[in-house]
Amino acid sequence: MVALLLLPLLWGGSLQDDQGYELRVQDSVTVQACLGVHVPFSFSYPRRSWPFSGEPFIYWFREGDNIHHSDPVATNNPWRQVKPETQGRFHLLGDPRKKNWSLNIRDARMSDTGVYVFRVEADDVKYSYRDKKLNLQVTAPTQKPDIHFLEALESGRPTNLTCRLSLVCDGGRAFSFSWAGDALDAVDPETLQSSVLTFTPRRRDHGSNLTCRVELQGDQVTMERTIRLNVSYAPWNLSINLCFRNVTDLKALQNRASALLISESPALRLLCVADSNPPARLGWFRASPALNATRISSTKILELPGLGAAEGEFTCRAQNPLGSQNTSVSLSVVYPPQLLGPSCSPEDEGLHCSCSCRAQPAPSLRWRLGEGLLEGNFSNASFKVTSSSAGPWSNSSLSLSEGLSSGLRLSCEAQNIHGAQSATVLLLPGKPASLTGVLGGALAGAGAMVLLSLCLCLIFFCIVKALRKQAARRPEGVDSEDPVMGTIAWGSRQKPWPDGPPDQTSSPAEDVLPSGEQQELHYASLSFHGMKSWEPLDQEATSTTEYSEIKTS
Repeated sequence: MVALLLLPLLWGGSLQDDQGYELRVQDSVTVQACLGVHVPFSFSYPRRSWPFSGEPFIYWFREGDNIHHSDPVATNNPWRQVKPETQGRFHLLGDPRKKNWSLNIRDARMSDTGVYVFRVEADDVKYSYRDKKLNLQVTAPTQKPDIHFLEALESGRPTNLTCRLSLVCDGGRAFSFSWAGDALDAVDPETLQSSVLTFTPRRRDHGSNLTCRVELQGDQVTMERTIRLNVSYAPWNLSINLCFRNVTDLKALQNRASALLISESPALRLLCVADSNPPARLGWFRASPALNATRISSTKILELPGLGAAEGEFTCRAQNPLGSQNTSVSLSVVYPPQLLGPSCSPEDEGLHCSCSCRAQPAPSLRWRLGEGLLEGNFSNASFKVTSSSAGPWSNSSLSLSEGLSSGLRLSCEAQNIHGAQSATVLLLPGKPASLTGVLGGALAGAGAMVLLSLCLCLIFFCIVKALRKQAARRPEGVDSEDPVMGTIAWGSRQKPWPDGPPDQTSSPAEDVLPSGEQQELHYASLSFHGMKSWEPLDQEATSTTEYSEIKTS
């Protein structure tokens, strides 16, 4: 019962002990690392003794430290040590008479972040103000270093870069510098620990990142700045792309004097691409760009409208203030053989035939004589083959001195990787030795036209024969004008047509025959150039007949 009565008295005494103690200070203060802050505060406490011995001693402790065994962070008691990490940075300033004080913090560090408790000791008063505390927050600096260039970066030229920080610590604390980036893989690591960096940029360093880091010594605070390098360099890696109908070919022609064979196309484009900084000026030239060469285009795209314009050598030049580079491409249009011939003519009791062909790449020519195959340059007692080529043209000649017979089939064959073509000459029965070759690939249905032409010739000669018999019954002195042929009279011996075979001319013996022994011998020669012969089905489809001949007597 007595204990219950004394409890309110003890409570009353405790509440009475806290009365008169008051601390006025900010609840929370924020400061950047390396900088300083001024925290004003004031306090009051009751005095119980008289007379007063003097001004009290005041302290600031870290929350959780033992006030009797731990050192304060700041105090005005000259006989009391402070913590080594705050010595010289935490100071108490104020007017003891007015009891207006301030806690001055300079060169704040991240480790200073925490809660601080105030304590007063004077005469018979010793009191810690735990109901009112100071919360100190130290944040990382917001400043970032700057990277300065003394001159523009150019590939292959050494340069200096400087890293600077405008932040200055209140306590004069030093900074440590470091550099990082792919462009520094060949730089001496010792030179990367300075605020000034010397290095030689390369072409490949253009667009890469370079970072400068600044760290506060004695603190875990790092500030950094990252930039993208702008390195100037001359044109290089020049390439030419071929485009058909606005579709780019997958293959780029990157080597100088590259050769490209293109199939027949109505139009194409050449696209020039260069890697340079600053961007290069592009231009096109025919062949090599000599000093006095004229540009044919000043853009990266060269339009070639047709096949004729597409052939030849074209050069693209890329140039900027640091240099220039050229690359060329040689274009050739490829196509299958285009055969000219064969054509044949008599030669010293033999036959001479020639054949020519144009193609890209240059074709190969060979002769097929019956079942035999003749090619290259070769000769013996029966025949001689001579072949040559120049550019897209190939030529071959065949001389035959033996083995000529009626019905002999003679062919000229040409081929390259894009196709083949052949033409045939057929020696018919009673055929003169002079022959003219015809091209392969005649029109369809030419055989029917040959038959029709033969019929017309038979009718024509029957009419002429009847008219000549009537003319023979006329009296002497009557004009021999032919009613059908006009002024061209037909005698007892008709000479061959001007374009007929040369061996059809009459012999001298025929010129001296008596008039009573005149013979009615007529010649007709029909040439069907480019028409197919009417041949059995087992003959080759590509062969053509060069001559057809009808004799009447």
